[in-house]
Amino acid sequence: MPVVWIPSLLRTLTAEEERVVVPGRTVREVVENLNARYPGVKGRLCEEEQLKPHIAVAVNGEVTPEGLQQRIEETSEVHFIPALSGGSPSWSLCFPPHPHLPPPGGKG
Repeated sequence: MPVVWIPSLLRTLTAEEERVVVPGRTVREVVENLNARYPGVKGRLCEEEQLKPHIAVAVNGEVTPEGLQQRIEETSEVHFIPALSGGSPSWSLCFPPHPHLPPPGGKG
């Protein structure tokens, strides 16, 4: 089954697992199976049945423009890659603030 590497910002939903094995023949199936095991994952990765604009997916080390439709193999490695940005307002809605870090802007 495909191995999914979990970004650190999603690990609160996966009991801090950094990689998990889930079935799926497409990225969409992998996301659905991840969400069945770890509720809330899909909401952090997708909106309206597509990956959020600031999330990329890499399969076997290659970022793919196919998004959720990308086919994967039993031996595939899947990485969800959050974009690094300079404080986009939409970014802050996707991931909750880290409990041990100051909020954006350094005040807190």
